[in-house]
Amino acid sequence: MKIPQRLQPLVEDGLVDEVISQLMSGKEATVYMVSTGDHIQCAKVYKEANKRSFKKAAQYQEGRKGRNSRRSRAMEKGSKFGRSQQEESWHNAEVDALFKLADAGVRVPKPYGCYDGVLLMELVVDADGDVAPRLNDITMTAEEAVKQHTELMVHVKRMLCAGIVHGDLSEFNILVDAHGPVIIDLPQAVDAAANNNAKKMLIRDVQNVTNYYAQYEPSLSETRFALEMWALYEAGELLPDTPLTGEFIDSSGEADVDSVLQEISAAFEEEQERLDRISSADAPEE
Repeated sequence: MKIPQRLQPLVEDGLVDEVISQLMSGKEATVYMVSTGDHIQCAKVYKEANKRSFKKAAQYQEGRKGRNSRRSRAMEKGSKFGRSQQEESWHNAEVDALFKLADAGVRVPKPYGCYDGVLLMELVVDADGDVAPRLNDITMTAEEAVKQHTELMVHVKRMLCAGIVHGDLSEFNILVDAHGPVIIDLPQAVDAAANNNAKKMLIRDVQNVTNYYAQYEPSLSETRFALEMWALYEAGELLPDTPLTGEFIDSSGEADVDSVLQEISAAFEEEQERLDRISSADAPEE
């Protein structure tokens, strides 16, 4: 295929030998299958900020630190240089998260590096060597649903132990290879300790995944893994090998009804935004 303009510098520098095909295009990035030597990889080309649909990026960027004080000040002021540094921070967040999570034993694509807004990483394939399907594209038995859900809860737990919350986890950014689920799409990953929205995002992540698997095994909808994990995390008792039960009893007393209603309203609005992004995930790039 014709080499996309954003990938041309990588071809000229020898980082990419051939652009084989486009795998998908969404509002945040376009992903291509490329060859490098004898290896087939993914090239994720991030779109510019004014072409992305992440309307609440500030919530995700809370707690991220610039690489030096000058960059941090520029990012805060919103200058031209600051906006360019904000873009670099957005790209680096996914690379940093992938390396950190791979070291923590979380199943994510192996990253190779980010070059001028293009992330090179492992191509996840199925048992036949074809591109692995997204979770939403496969069907399964109740037993398989329970098994995969359990595996994902372990990986979400390991992510939290590594101080990271995905922030946008759902059946649309989980691939399924020959060995099980692989978590992808992490530019919006948040610092669990530094972001005030981390708990809410963790709960939403787990709920999205649980709702999907519950259509195959309804009993999964009764689990409360997110609240269990977060309570252990806040208490400093969550470890990668901590066993989880999926049970949680809230002992904080009577609920604040107004706060609950506000949370429900905010969650509904964010879900609508997520569905809008999903509806365009496979749309052709303009």
